[in-house]
This record gives sequence, C-alpha cells and structure tokens, in this order.
Amino acid sequence: MTSLVIEEFEEELNEEAQERPFNLAYFKRLMGYLRPYARSLIIVVAFIFVGTLATLLEPYIIGQIIDRGVPNRDLGLILTLVGVLVTFRLLAWAAQYLRMFRISQIGQAVLYDMRSQLFVHIQKLSLRFYDSRPVGKIMSRVTSDVGAMNELINGGLATIIAEGLSLVGIVVILVVINWKLALVAYLITPSFYFVFGRLRTRIESAWTNVRKSQSNMNANLNESINGIRVTQAFAREEHNITRFGRINLWNRNANVRAIRLDNLIWPIVEVVGMSGTALLVFVGGHEVAAGTLTLGVIFAFVNYLWRFWGPVSALSRVYSQVLAAMASAERIFEFLDTEPEVADRAGARRISPISGAVRFEGVRFAYDQGQRKALDGIDLDVKPGQTVAIVGPTGAGKTSLINLVMRFYDPTEGRVTIDGHDLREVGLESVRSQISLVLQDPFIFAGSIGDNIRYGRLDASDEEVKAAATAVRLDEYVATLAEGYNYEVEERGGRLSLGQRQLISFARALLADPRILILDEATSSVDTQTERLIQAALKTLLKGRTAFIIAHRLSTIRNADVILVMRDGRIAEQGNHDSLIAQQGLYYRLLHAHEQGQRGVEEIIGGGAAGSAPAVTG
Repeated sequence: MTSLVIEEFEEELNEEAQERPFNLAYFKRLMGYLRPYARSLIIVVAFIFVGTLATLLEPYIIGQIIDRGVPNRDLGLILTLVGVLVTFRLLAWAAQYLRMFRISQIGQAVLYDMRSQLFVHIQKLSLRFYDSRPVGKIMSRVTSDVGAMNELINGGLATIIAEGLSLVGIVVILVVINWKLALVAYLITPSFYFVFGRLRTRIESAWTNVRKSQSNMNANLNESINGIRVTQAFAREEHNITRFGRINLWNRNANVRAIRLDNLIWPIVEVVGMSGTALLVFVGGHEVAAGTLTLGVIFAFVNYLWRFWGPVSALSRVYSQVLAAMASAERIFEFLDTEPEVADRAGARRISPISGAVRFEGVRFAYDQGQRKALDGIDLDVKPGQTVAIVGPTGAGKTSLINLVMRFYDPTEGRVTIDGHDLREVGLESVRSQISLVLQDPFIFAGSIGDNIRYGRLDASDEEVKAAATAVRLDEYVATLAEGYNYEVEERGGRLSLGQRQLISFARALLADPRILILDEATSSVDTQTERLIQAALKTLLKGRTAFIIAHRLSTIRNADVILVMRDGRIAEQGNHDSLIAQQGLYYRLLHAHEQGQRGVEEIIGGGAAGSAPAVTG
C-alpha cells in the first residue's frame, strides 16, 4: 500500500516537473513591477556608471605607470597616478555601497507590492480555486516564489546593469587602444556562447524542477502538520516519514542537479578566458619584440581581458537566477491570471437591507463539467423568517444548496434569488454582509476571544461583543478566564475545546446581525452539555431571521418550519415535522430508524456517495 502511494506521488511530481522554456513575456511583466521606482533606478544606474567608470580606468592608469613612469624614473608621476588609483578605488567603493543600499530598497518595495497583489488576488478567488489546490502550494507562491523575485532584483538586476556596463566599456576601451589586438582577444568568444547555449535548456529545466519540488514539499508539510492528530491516532507516522523522505529526496536531487549544471559554467568561463589571454600574450609578445607595442599596453590588455570574463561569469550566474525566477514567475502569474469564477458583474448593484426571502428556480449545479449534478432541478420558496432544516445522506446536495445561497458558486442552470434579486446581478459584498455561516468545524483565528467575535463586525464595541457572548451562553466560560475577552486562543483556537470554538462562532454570527443564517451541521460534533447551550443560543440566533440548518441530529430540526429531505441532488420530500410523519415516506422511515436504532440512513434513503457516512444519525 505504501509503495503504491509513493509511486502515485512520484508520478504526480514527474507530471508537474514538465520543462518550461525561458518566457520573455514573463520577464517583461516582472520588470513592469519596477516602473513605479523608475526615479530610484535612475539613481542606481548613476551610481553604477560612476563606480564602473572608476574601475575601468584602473588598468589604463597602471599601463601609463609602466610605460611612462617606470622607464623615466618619474617618481612624481608615479605617485600622482597611484593617488589617482586610490581615489578611483574609494570612489568605486562608495558608489557600490550606495547603489546596493538603494537597490535593496527597490527590491523590498517590489517584493511588498507583488506579495500584496498576490494575497489580495487569492482572497478574491472563488472556492473552486481552493478545491483543487493544497494550502501548502498556495503558501509557496506567496513566500518562496515571490522570494525568488526578490533575489533576482536585489542580486540580479544590479549585476546585469553593472556588469553590462563593464562589458561595453571594456570592449570600447580595447578597440580604442588597439583594435587589431582586441580582435585577437575576442576570437575565442564564440566558443563560449556555443557551449553556454547548449547548457541553457538543461539549466532552465533544472531550476523549474527545483521550484516545483519546493512547492510539493510545502504542501506535504502543511498537510502533515495539520493532520498530526489523525496521523498519530492511526499510527501512520512511518508512512508519513517514508512519503516525506521521497519528497525530500526528490527536492535534494533537483537542487543538486541544478547546482551541478550551474557550477559547470564557471570552469568553462575560466578555460575560455585563459585561452583568450594566452592567445593575446602570444600575439602581443611578438608585437612588443618587434617594437610596435609597449609592455604597458599588453599589461592593460591582459587586465581588461580578465575583467571582461569576470562580468561574463557574473552574468552567467545571474542567468541562473533569472531561470529560477522564471520558474517562480510562471507559477505566480498562473495565480494572478486566474479570474474569480464568482465575481461582481459590470454594473452590479448594491442590494438594500433584505428581508430574507430565498427562491430556487429550476436550479441545477455541478462542481465540474461532466460530473454528476450535485443539484438537479431544485425549486424552493423560503419566506422571510422561516427556518429550513435540510436532511439527507452524504452527497445528497445539502452543502451544495447552501453554497449557492452564499454564492460561493453560481448555478449551472436556473437562478437563486434573495428578495427577488438574482444573486448574479447584485454585489457580492452587499449580499454576504447580510448572511452569516456557522460551520461544523468552526474556524477560529489567532488572536483574542473578543477579536474572533468581532470578526463579523469589526466596528462593534466591547459592550456589543459581551452582549453577543452572553446571548449564546459563552459569557459563563469567559468569566472563568483572568484575561476575559482578551484571552489569546492561538492558531485555529488551539487553546479552546470544540464546544467553546462553536460558541464563539455563534457569537460571531449573532454580532454580525444577519438577515439569513446558515448552520452547516453546527451541533454535530459537540457533547450533550454543549449542545444544550447551543440549542439555547439557537433560540436567540433564529429569532426573526431566515435560517437554513443542515441537520445532523433530529433534535435540531423538529421545530423547523420547513424540512427538506434530499436525495441524489433533488428534494425528495418537503414539509414540517408533522406533515412528513403523516406521509409515512422517507422522513418517517428515517425518524423510525433514528428512534429504534435500526438500519442506517443510507439503507433507508439510498443515494449519496458510496461508502460515505450518513448525514443524519442518532
């Protein structure tokens, strides 16, 4: 079993690790993030120009010392030129310091902009986007992939400008000094580009694989840490360790291969550079022996030539950075180019305060094209203030129904209206701000109890927070805490019990004062004592509000105005408790099974996902 899982995971990794060529469009798009900082970039270029010019003049000055100062024993000229060398070196150092400081500011600003844009964008993406992507991979885009952009700007951009100027300056100087000797020096250059071009594709592929292996590792770590209780409960630690070991090994091998190919470039640069220098010394030595060239010129040429290969080597390293950044850019822009499936249409109007009338008109819905419909022909008319309980087996369509009310998804066919307004025609924020959702496993954010209650209405006062907590019977627990509502609950409410987290989610919903309340099996996982508190809280929450309750326990739904019995994406029965009992249909048999503890719901109602647990049990 373990080996099969590992093989399937390796297939997934190999599928993700497809080679991608260098994308000029992505590179231009990345450079677009520098546009707001054009003025600062001009200053950086000025510093680079001053530093490069000061550095490039050094070999020429040393050549003058050799040709003019030393033969003539002109100590004054030698001291003057040495002073100029020291001055230029100090100037180059100052310029380098200032440009590194300024480029780091630009890099951090771009990093901030890109990360903010990415976070804002993924906050607005529809749930379908999250359905198909592990949390770890999404985190990887915002952290490590964006970090790769920072490395490119901080280290790569300045290097490209500085070393590019150096290359141009060296070529110009050598041609001016002696164009024939310059031609000899560069005869070996094409061989470098030939070899480098052969390696380019393999390096691109290697760095792409590195980024993707890091993303897979993040995804696995996130899943393993979040599921640690289940892992230990089923004694699956060794399974997880084996799986992570394979992922870690794949990541290590990807990095080793990329670094090996990356480092292969430097010896090539050194060998080519030495070959060019040897050829230059050979030809230049004949010229010096013939008296047509001075020793100082040869020295300057050799020095400049070595300085030429230095920038070439540095730029080849930057090219590796660019390839790594391209792999990350592809993944970042994939997210940024993903449009929200559910979004405000052009001209969407803000809906006024609603009364809570909800209608489903011929609604059909499937999560993915070609799949079985989660909802198939739903017609439903809910009056303001009614409580609607929804029962049925797993996969019957209960959660899909409330997902459409929240407009997490849009219907495939038909329409959903609130107070007669098609949800696709009104602003998302204006609708969702009047609906509250309480989940079976409530999500509690890091922070205080008060912060979590206030999450539904950030401008609520402390008195309003306390009133909401009192209404749902949470105040009794808060009174036992020295910090009161300032008690820090830590990530995901780790310092709270499930029942306490649920009561906080009820207080959050109450404080938001919604016109429509949705409870998705909100009492299914709590103990009997907490359920009694929640049942008391429900009386306050439901008063005057339209409510949809996905029921796990029949005790929650007996007093509902309307009970929907769902099967295979359809409403199989509809009515209140007494009328459904009188029909002696599915609901009657369900209740009978619940009270007698006989057959499971799946046997009675049928339908639902194969092998899934019943949605309504005793």
